[in-house]
Amino acid sequence: MLLRLSIVLALASLSPPTDAGRTGRTDFESRCLSFEPETLVVNSKLMRLAYVAKGTALELADNDASCNRDSQLVAANICRIALYIETSKRSDITFELWLPEAWTEARYISTGNGGVDGCVKYEDLAYTTANGFAAMGTNNGHNGTTGVPFLNNPDVVEDFSYRALHTGTTAGKLLTSRFYKKPPAHSYYIGCSLGGRMGVKAAEAFPGDYDGIVAGCPAVDFLHLQGERAMFYTITGPAGAPNFVRPELWTGLIHDEVLRQCDLIDGVQDGIIEVPDKCHFNPEALQCPTRAKCLNSQQVLQLKTIYATYKYPDGSLIFPRMNPGNEQQAVNRLLAGRPFSYSQDWFRYVVLNDSTWDPINYNSSLAALADAQNPFNIRTFPNSLPAFKARGGKMISYHGGQDNQITMFNTERFWDHMAEEDRDLHDYYRFFRISGMFHCNAGPGAWAFGQGGGAPAAGIPFEPETNVLAAIVAWVEEGKAPETLTGTKFVNDTVALGVDFRRNHCLYPRTQTYVGGNHRQASSWKCV
Repeated sequence: MLLRLSIVLALASLSPPTDAGRTGRTDFESRCLSFEPETLVVNSKLMRLAYVAKGTALELADNDASCNRDSQLVAANICRIALYIETSKRSDITFELWLPEAWTEARYISTGNGGVDGCVKYEDLAYTTANGFAAMGTNNGHNGTTGVPFLNNPDVVEDFSYRALHTGTTAGKLLTSRFYKKPPAHSYYIGCSLGGRMGVKAAEAFPGDYDGIVAGCPAVDFLHLQGERAMFYTITGPAGAPNFVRPELWTGLIHDEVLRQCDLIDGVQDGIIEVPDKCHFNPEALQCPTRAKCLNSQQVLQLKTIYATYKYPDGSLIFPRMNPGNEQQAVNRLLAGRPFSYSQDWFRYVVLNDSTWDPINYNSSLAALADAQNPFNIRTFPNSLPAFKARGGKMISYHGGQDNQITMFNTERFWDHMAEEDRDLHDYYRFFRISGMFHCNAGPGAWAFGQGGGAPAAGIPFEPETNVLAAIVAWVEEGKAPETLTGTKFVNDTVALGVDFRRNHCLYPRTQTYVGGNHRQASSWKCV
């Protein structure tokens, strides 16, 4: 907490900036290049200070290669600030703040990360600055997509758990206030997956940081989630094992059978399982000799375990069951016949501090151990957010019904868990199930709704009915709580090819129900 206190003291002690020595610097570029952020944020070093014009393809040559972000198209005139900020004697964060020239609404936003990684989501910085936000992101305390830096360094784990985001937010607000000579009128957060967990944790631990939070597909109950992810490899075995279910069986035979059993439950055969709760896939229909292409008895047993709720030996819950219909994407990670990298790294470098640990030896006792350790309360499964609610904070979550990394049933469970404590939960926290969406984006459903900087989600107009970021802004600033969230499916997921169809996704626990007519028309569905 030393750094946070130091930044706060710096904000309190520094006198308002003057124009001394800046005679003639009246345009945005001059103001940017004469700014001195490192003098405002203690324990920091300047890495970048640059004016970047709209339309520039920003080269990110020094970005860790595993982040797979070599460049980023910038969609607004911005002042780019990059700092190195120490968080302890043996940990630090890389901090990026993009300040747009057109800051007309005085909005600030922080962006989240994913996996167990330390990758700044530059696409989200570009997306939010294009919509007028001053935008901040950090590397979450380490560079790259692995958890290796966690090994024997709890300071880095602390950054990852909460400190990087909060430190970056505190510094980001300070610099934004000084650069524009006025504080942000409203502060927001957007993230998905791990980034969704980060948003919930911020509301829990630092309720004053944000007025509005978009927490997509949140990785809440984080430690049990890592156990569930680790479990799949022990069931499938490595690729090439005697009863290994090959990828083409998952993407063809099994996925097709899931749709055969469940696609028509909603009344429409369209490749979308509209309400996954009603789908209870029975893999015995695929057991030999039922058909020419089939599964042996051991493979059927694997599937029964994979699609089942994950429990401890005493029957208590570890994690909800996998989303049926996710097979075509899950085969690339959870069902690929290799360890799921995020869970492998968490158990190796945090739980066990043993870089030689073999993930095939995972069992549920390790899920219990991880949950008992709960470093820096990373679990993130509050039953209430009283301080966030009391200050008027608002939060929106969304989750794809065919998510291939984190089951949507866990977000349902989390919202229900919160609703048990607060019968008026909808007053400040709303959740939307997105039918036919994979993890955070993509899928056969109407999945694009402005949830981040990836195409085509970033191509959605900034309007509350169709854009989740605009929806949280309207809720915070105008009191307009969203009742539905309209998703768009573009032809071949390409904005330039036009709209394929739209769907009004329902406020949970309402259920999407087909009422007749052309199922590609949003009016043919009703939230019940």
